[in-house]
Amino acid sequence: MTVAKSVALFAVAALFEIGGAWLVWQGVREHRGWIWIGAGVAALGAYGFVATMQPDANFGRILAAYGGVFVAGSLIWGVVADGFRPDRWDVSGALICLLGMAVIMYAPR
Repeated sequence: MTVAKSVALFAVAALFEIGGAWLVWQGVREHRGWIWIGAGVAALGAYGFVATMQPDANFGRILAAYGGVFVAGSLIWGVVADGFRPDRWDVSGALICLLGMAVIMYAPR
């Protein structure tokens, strides 16, 4: 599996997990109802399946690396979906997390 395919899987996983959590948030905190919550739960379940498609067999490594993607993806989601404006520290922190993800996943072993 190429690095590009692995990165794409991380992006799809982020879409499902962050999107699912956002849908649950909208359903509960914004009172949009059970359909939003149910869609969020389904998306969160889909995230779990996408994560299993990564090439590395170590669950801990995949989830640790995905943490960096989640941090950066959450900030991007906030910008797109909620009008959030990250400051330089948010961006710096996200870049550090992505660097950590790259080291965990793609460093030569």
